[in-house]
Amino acid sequence: MPQAARPPLRHILAADIGGTNSRFGHFTLAPDGGLALGQSVRLATQAAGSFLALLAALPAAGFDLAPGQAAAAAFAVPGAVVGRTVRFANIDWTLDLHDLERAYGLGQSACVNDFLAQAHGCRLLGESAEAILPGHMDPSKIQAVIGAGTGLGHAALIPLPDGTCLALASEAGQTAAPFFGPEETAFADFLCRATGEDYARGDSVLSGSGLSNLHRFLTGQDLAPAEIGPRLTPDSPTAALFARFYGRAARDYALTMLATGGVYLSGGVAAKNPLLAAHPEFAREFLASPAYGRLLARIPVRLVRDENVGLYGAAVIARNLLLPQPPKG
Repeated sequence: MPQAARPPLRHILAADIGGTNSRFGHFTLAPDGGLALGQSVRLATQAAGSFLALLAALPAAGFDLAPGQAAAAAFAVPGAVVGRTVRFANIDWTLDLHDLERAYGLGQSACVNDFLAQAHGCRLLGESAEAILPGHMDPSKIQAVIGAGTGLGHAALIPLPDGTCLALASEAGQTAAPFFGPEETAFADFLCRATGEDYARGDSVLSGSGLSNLHRFLTGQDLAPAEIGPRLTPDSPTAALFARFYGRAARDYALTMLATGGVYLSGGVAAKNPLLAAHPEFAREFLASPAYGRLLARIPVRLVRDENVGLYGAAVIARNLLLPQPPKG
């Protein structure tokens, strides 16, 4: 008796658009809902004049999936996403999904906040994450995702009764960063002069540019983040103060969301420089709470270093456009 033909794999285009680099992934979707990353490419974001121009550069980069051949596509972008036309936060671009569909014939597409995609990716790849603070990551409870990259991203994973989760985006990185004591206050003043802004935002402190400004404030050296990384040691003042700021932001967000299921750290800064999360100042600041120190001591923290975590998250969102019942998790 001949075997029944297997349902064909479907192809998904996923993109994680950053202020510096953009990643594109070609995923295949199996009938059981499984996702597999076949090929990915990275392009310099600022080398293109628009989002459509960035897409047009994919064939020359060797990318093997034309947008029009994808069954679904999801684009993770920096900034608040409202409707189908999006103004990017850190790039002078606009993305209109209607224009994209007209240009490439994409019938199923979505545009989401980049850290909402990071949250889905952390849920998918979380088992391989590095332990920063001990404890059991519990997806049946609220989990928080925070990460320093081009800016400071925030998202939350809310468990639903059917075993799936709802990812909530946030623009908490645009809020004012807290500073305490003479040294921190002096840095806040320095940062405001450097950025020309009236107050220091989380995006300005916990980001690649924030790391550069902090190092310049402490040492007088004007270096790019990639140049600072190899110089960081446990005794480095730059590492200690950045880790303190990071621990504070993670603590405040964990308390804001009551993320008793755990906190994921994502984003390129700590992924490339894990000392900034593993430094003792991170843990000391994370646990420092007059009222809820015991609660915080029970919240695990994990560092996700997979550079494709945002791509996987975008692929999950595209998959959910195609499946009437998204797989659990």
